[in-house]
Amino acid sequence: MSTPPPLLSLIIPAYNEAERLPVTLPAVIEFLDAQPYASEVIIVNNNSRDNTGEIARRFAATRPYIRVLDEPAQGKGAAVHSGMLAATGDYLFMADADFSMPVGEIAKFLPPALGDYDVAIGSREAPGAVRYNEPQYRHFMGRVFNFYVKVLAIPGFEDTQCGFKCFRRDVARDVLPNQTIDGWAFDVELLYIALKRGYRVVEVPIDWYYGENSRVSPVRDTINMIREVLRIRFNDLAGRYERARQPDPAPSETR
Repeated sequence: MSTPPPLLSLIIPAYNEAERLPVTLPAVIEFLDAQPYASEVIIVNNNSRDNTGEIARRFAATRPYIRVLDEPAQGKGAAVHSGMLAATGDYLFMADADFSMPVGEIAKFLPPALGDYDVAIGSREAPGAVRYNEPQYRHFMGRVFNFYVKVLAIPGFEDTQCGFKCFRRDVARDVLPNQTIDGWAFDVELLYIALKRGYRVVEVPIDWYYGENSRVSPVRDTINMIREVLRIRFNDLAGRYERARQPDPAPSETR
């Protein structure tokens, strides 16, 4: 008898995360071990220059539901793309390796708490969300980027850049073939394609903790992300987000 797919696939892109993974993965394991449903964890070692891969494999040896993939292409978007294509769960949840959102918040994205959606995005701005310890300048830069996202690509959502998002597997498999961006704005591109195809996207308020060792450069990365959002619009105008046309069935012979 075949084993049913897990309910949850947790995809963690990891670039030079040798210091963070030993702190965050035990909390992930503790949370998943306590759940009544089956799950899997896919850690994508994104061309790390430290011993991220070795540490990830050490944890994978402790649990059969943890897998490690190596993604040679640089960029968070490339890592998430590989992880989501390899995932087998009903819900594919992408999460930052620092888990600035406590791992227990994942329950907010799954049945019975939530189920009637195609894509759910963690939001630090939706009613009920709480930010902890975030400097004002970081909040300001995030709001600037969100303004440009609203104007240029995705109106109506308050926090498209939070690193915690959940896709139904069939929706992910539909939009991923059209992904072109491997940089920071890759998830904005995925949301753009999903909305273009009529999928239901919802925001989920979360608790979020700012970390002093964040890898995001507020000015440089905001400028790069705005460029990538402009690229999304150009891609759409060029027809790059259209579904590939399926070949017509061969005509049946007349007898």
